[in-house]
Amino acid sequence: MHEAMRGPNQEGEFSLPVKYGYATVGQVIDGQEPGRTVFCLHPHQTAFVVPADTVYDLPADVPPARAVLAANMETALTAVWDARSSPGDRVVIVGAGAVGCLTARIAARTPGCEVTLVDIDARRAPIANALGVAFATPDEAPGGADVVFHASASSTGLQRSIDLAGPDATVVEMSWFGDREVTLALGGGFHPGRVRIVASQVGTLPPHQAPRRWTHRRRMGVAMRLLADDALDTLLTAESSFDALPETMPQLVASESPVLCHRICYP
Repeated sequence: MHEAMRGPNQEGEFSLPVKYGYATVGQVIDGQEPGRTVFCLHPHQTAFVVPADTVYDLPADVPPARAVLAANMETALTAVWDARSSPGDRVVIVGAGAVGCLTARIAARTPGCEVTLVDIDARRAPIANALGVAFATPDEAPGGADVVFHASASSTGLQRSIDLAGPDATVVEMSWFGDREVTLALGGGFHPGRVRIVASQVGTLPPHQAPRRWTHRRRMGVAMRLLADDALDTLLTAESSFDALPETMPQLVASESPVLCHRICYP
């Protein structure tokens, strides 16, 4: 899947060495309207040259510091589209990382939805509260959901998502498992409940979003507008300088790290 998982403007190949990334906010210094602040799907770099149509202007009410969430918001938006969730649904999100939290926030802003964010780390409860949703550990999570989003990237998380789904419900799989095998117990209510597992991947638009009307650029425009939400600042948990990355990166990738979104700042 190395080719399919290439990032925009990626340099190098999987595995290493590779320069990867897709969440950059900066100012145009040469080209159309110099000085405007834009978002671009580009790896970490102090300056770069890209085609003008690959950058996105920030809405006036979205601060640059929050706009780094645009790519993750686009992923969350695509998952909600894939779920085809409706007002009033009982929605559960398993996995309170940045993408899971953004998915929860979109669901919370859907009229009448009852939304629960589930995570093994109880430290995420205040974040759920700031996003306007309930929080539960896996053992406490409510069952009978109409839609379950799975974003924990673990077999146990997917199994719990299936178990929490009500009859004829949809489980949207948002995780990337790489080369890890996934083992599930499907001998319980999965078949009699006719539970559907739907794959969601941001690289393509959902088939029901008519391609003659919807484009990747239009979708990103919606994601950018959804960032005009002060509650999302709770996901911006830390920042450090680009020069400090060699020391900072091991901490960020540690399994016990509480970080949701760690911004890298340039001089």
